[in-house]
Amino acid sequence: MRLSKKSSLIERLLPYYRLLLEVKWHFIGALFFSVLYGVSSGFGMPYMAHKIFPKIFGPEPPSEVMLLLVVIYLPIVFLIRGMSGFMSTYLASYAGLKVLEAIRCRVFSKLQRLSLLFFQQRKHGDLLSRTMSDTQNLQQMIVGVSNDLFKQPISFISAVGALVYLAFKNEQVIFVLFSLMIIPICVLPIRYFGRKVFKRAKAMQEQGGVIMECLKENLGAVREVRAFSLQEAEVSKFTNIVRHLFKIQLKIVKYTKSLSPCIEFTASIGVAIAIYYAATTRIQLVEATPLLVALYMSYEPLKKMGVIHNDIKRGLASLERVEEVLEEPELIKDAPDAVTLETVKGEVQFHDVSFSYGEGPVLNHLSCTLEAGKIYALVGPSGAGKSTFIHLVMRFYEAISGKITLDNHDLKQIKVKSLRDHIALVPQDPVLFNDSIANNIGLSRLGSTREEIIAAARKAHAHDFIQSFPKGYDTLVGDRGTRLSGGQKQRIAIARAYLKEAQILILDEATSSLDAESESIIQDTLKELVKGKTAIMIAHRFSTIKMADQILVFDQGNLVGLGDHESLIQEKSVYYDLYQRQRLL
Repeated sequence: MRLSKKSSLIERLLPYYRLLLEVKWHFIGALFFSVLYGVSSGFGMPYMAHKIFPKIFGPEPPSEVMLLLVVIYLPIVFLIRGMSGFMSTYLASYAGLKVLEAIRCRVFSKLQRLSLLFFQQRKHGDLLSRTMSDTQNLQQMIVGVSNDLFKQPISFISAVGALVYLAFKNEQVIFVLFSLMIIPICVLPIRYFGRKVFKRAKAMQEQGGVIMECLKENLGAVREVRAFSLQEAEVSKFTNIVRHLFKIQLKIVKYTKSLSPCIEFTASIGVAIAIYYAATTRIQLVEATPLLVALYMSYEPLKKMGVIHNDIKRGLASLERVEEVLEEPELIKDAPDAVTLETVKGEVQFHDVSFSYGEGPVLNHLSCTLEAGKIYALVGPSGAGKSTFIHLVMRFYEAISGKITLDNHDLKQIKVKSLRDHIALVPQDPVLFNDSIANNIGLSRLGSTREEIIAAARKAHAHDFIQSFPKGYDTLVGDRGTRLSGGQKQRIAIARAYLKEAQILILDEATSSLDAESESIIQDTLKELVKGKTAIMIAHRFSTIKMADQILVFDQGNLVGLGDHESLIQEKSVYYDLYQRQRLL
């Protein structure tokens, strides 16, 4: 359940702070060195000025030994300060990178469990931005800011402590403490600029997602852009998007960089008061110097805490965007009593099933039975509901009403992985990963041997063209298979189906990318592939449709025809019209 925006910062971040348990000693070490850095900076520097300067610049010249000991104190303090600062930053960075890794993996893992409906409603570029950029901002807030939240307040408290210590040792300068009353005023610009930064930071992250989407879309359509001479239009579009991001970023720079000067100006008033008082009371420079150093060291961490506040606001903007993904309901998940099916016959039944993507209904009260071991073709005009039908069988979506069963088991009572392990899909536009051909075939049944992969490729008539490549089955296919032709990619997808040996086979225009000769060969192999299996085909070519034992005709989400080719032709309905239209082409 998503926490209210009014929840405290700690409440909202607590689930993410638990990620630090794996690197708790590194983080504790970072906090320890932060404390050491804060003390050496806030108290060590003023104390050094208080102890060293009088002995060096006093009325009596110091001895060589005393001078050497006193002077050594200076580099020791800076060494401790420098080393503790380095160790604090290094250990915090280590912990931060581990947290970043965990958050990104958590977001990516969540994306794997979300339904297709989620991705249809989101831009992929925006999801990339949330996974990469927003998680990094969140990591910076969890670890980097948390580290500074120890370092800077301790530096501030140590500096104020040194100032109080020095002031009470010399009652003549106790009035300097009143200059600290200016500190609450510094909070005002911190709060004002923080609200501005939060609003702009969220807009910046959203615009970053728009840029990623534009870039992804352009790189995925390089041929179309050139074919339609869209280069200039694409450049103009990208330039406008980047220009809008520039304006948002500039506003963030304005607010973040305005904060330090505001705090410095406010703090300088306090320092000026202290200097004025020291001058009018004729305080010696030796006595005034450590006080002024302590006063400066108290304002410096305050300025940095203002920067931290802005970083927190930027992190909160990213936190909201990350939480939108992590807390998105998982529509497709295993029921508590879901079962694993070891074997299936392949009988699929739709019981008064309706489905909608959010607008009009895509399937209307559909009821039908697909008997095990038979071939079924889904036919109908575009948008009739054919693809939705097979998506519901694979449980990519959940039916709004009614139920779907496999061998009399409600799909909702079958473990999702178990269901899909018994289904092989050959899509219209196969997606290949940028890996070897062998691995692209083998992903349908992980752990397959090279011999099994080659056997599947032979059945799909892919072996010959694979062997024609210099590296054979080890050839990299390129991003989304760009190094292969459409027909070659389709044969790889068919080889996957052969390798999986699933009882239910779904063919979504499986031969659409093949030439006539290849299609004829593949159809012969498909006849072997579907023997004894329940096959569901979406096809527009009637040469493929005639393979089916039964044809389901869809129109506007309704099942308007069911039968074999000859009987449906005689009805002279939707199927007849589609058949006649294709004959005229």
